[in-house]
Amino acid sequence: MSATSEQTAETLRDQKAREAYFTASQRQLVWARFKKQRAAMTAATVLIVLIISGILAPFLSPYDPTIAGRNKDYMNGAPNVPMFCDKNGCSFRPFLHTIERERSIKTNFRWVETINEDKRRYVQFLVEGSEYKLFGFIPAKTHLFGISDGYIHLFGTDATGKDIFSRTLHAIWTSLQVGSIGVFIAFVLALIIGGVSGYYGGWIDSVLQMVTDAVRTVPAIPLFMAIAAFIPQEWSAEMRFFFISLILGLIGWPTLARRVRTHLLTERNQEYVLAAQLCGASSGHIIRRHLLPSFTSYIIVDLVISFPYMVLSETALSFIGLGLKDPVNSLGVMLQNVTSADVLLNYQWYFIPVIFFITLVMAFVFVGDGLRDAADPYSDASK
Repeated sequence: MSATSEQTAETLRDQKAREAYFTASQRQLVWARFKKQRAAMTAATVLIVLIISGILAPFLSPYDPTIAGRNKDYMNGAPNVPMFCDKNGCSFRPFLHTIERERSIKTNFRWVETINEDKRRYVQFLVEGSEYKLFGFIPAKTHLFGISDGYIHLFGTDATGKDIFSRTLHAIWTSLQVGSIGVFIAFVLALIIGGVSGYYGGWIDSVLQMVTDAVRTVPAIPLFMAIAAFIPQEWSAEMRFFFISLILGLIGWPTLARRVRTHLLTERNQEYVLAAQLCGASSGHIIRRHLLPSFTSYIIVDLVISFPYMVLSETALSFIGLGLKDPVNSLGVMLQNVTSADVLLNYQWYFIPVIFFITLVMAFVFVGDGLRDAADPYSDASK
């Protein structure tokens, strides 16, 4: 191919790229800008893995995370790391050595654990175990992995013998559920209140903004303490779950409502809104079908950014004992176990769920920042 032909082909490609850019939808433009950000894409991948792990937690975890699935013979047990080689040779199948417990006269008949390196316990995949409901309604009892004899605890066990790996996966899903319900409630309230306030203006706007400012000025800690005093101790875990989600949603809508109001105050005088009004469209139809879709990408960005704060709020409430409690497995409930000095000195594997919590929050933050930059046409990501 000659140089002239190569230049012509390159010119055609550039022309098609420009045409695709100018004819692309807002969603396509945001996605093209988002893909250019490596940190955001990496965080999105990590976030997707964590979400899938939470959804498939009953299948991925080898045991029931509640008291029914505990290992009574291995309380506060260290993590079991599968191996492929030992003094007896190597194997293609991962295995663990057998831990034997016996009472000794030398230790005043206390239990003494010894590792028998001559006995192997092989890791098996797709094994039958405790029953569960996948996605909440599909009955199953197949787990991704297990052990041929006894238990396997990748992240160790807690003081009651419950598997920390299984609890961590279920805790991620519980915290995501609480955050999703809270974000949904805040999202609906923000769209309704912000939309009505920004579209109608006048005294309606003044009244709604007074309500918004009142909610924003409510101090969080005294509110949470009042909620804790209000919640009856006999409430079930499910009841506390939905109540905490409701409270988080009811106090999380003012910021998004402010942004919706500001945008609608600007857009309500545009020609396309006037045309819709002349055609006889109702106010609700104009807000729902014309005004709100005009900045959908910004709403999505606000939702993603607000999600980690919902998870943080649930974790903080559960951490200080005002939120979810056992037998519910949430990240906040698990973080309660790392508050003692004994854990820091002797049971460091209790901090493994903390790593997952930090990773989850940071992934949401990076994805939210990436989406915010991608949705802003004046940011560096759009160039």
